[in-house]
Amino acid sequence: MHTTIPQLGLGTFRLQGQQAIDAVATGLALGYRHVDTAQIYGNEAEVGQALAASGVARGDVFVTTKIWTENLAASRLRASLEESLARLRTDYVDLTLIHWPSPGGAVPVAESMEALLAAREAGLTRAVGVSNFPIARLADAIAAVGAQNIATNQVELHPFLQNRALDAFMADAGIHLTAYMPLAYGKVLDDATIRRIAGAHRATPAQVALAWALAKGHAVIPSSTRRANLDSNLGARDLILSGRDIAAIDALDRGERLVSPDFAPTWD
Repeated sequence: MHTTIPQLGLGTFRLQGQQAIDAVATGLALGYRHVDTAQIYGNEAEVGQALAASGVARGDVFVTTKIWTENLAASRLRASLEESLARLRTDYVDLTLIHWPSPGGAVPVAESMEALLAAREAGLTRAVGVSNFPIARLADAIAAVGAQNIATNQVELHPFLQNRALDAFMADAGIHLTAYMPLAYGKVLDDATIRRIAGAHRATPAQVALAWALAKGHAVIPSSTRRANLDSNLGARDLILSGRDIAAIDALDRGERLVSPDFAPTWD
């Protein structure tokens, strides 16, 4: 079951309270139709409030949430997703991801994936997938439920961390990649190569970094609290980079991983 994930979404990591409500409300007003949240972000209720107040039909917005590590056991996963739905004020989400592989392998990948599929069959989510899964754990997920049942693997990816081995493995398996932190916490905005390309296209550095990821076929979920940036980021969909531009950005890869908590899996 393949799900079409809108290529440019609105990330809500680190957005809290009124800031989260305002960012989602602004994003929806500007035309975003893909909103990404997670149980651990502590903002599902705020995202749900903004969605409910937006006037945009529920069926027109692609909503993703993620199951936190303490909820990965089959005995807990469905109940935790139902709690997320209540906070989000919706009967279903479009995509539910395992946020991180179970620390230390405490809960087998197969157990969580099978519980996710059961939640999908029950209508709680339209599609399922994973996040922060290296090749070995993704292979476990594929063995459990089949690649056709894994809508995406959401991972950190930006010009300074291009995850090429994982990207190639996913392409071979037919699994879509969603890039989080595509602007590397804003570091890409100061890169000389990206600024040069942006100048040549009369674009912003952020648009260039996002357009580069989009050109690779990835979905991107940048976040911002500023209306001007939210609006500008949408312009990345219309920016066509040349092969030379893409090659220049490809050359920026330096394996600079910005998110690697102490419970992270062994990265590729």
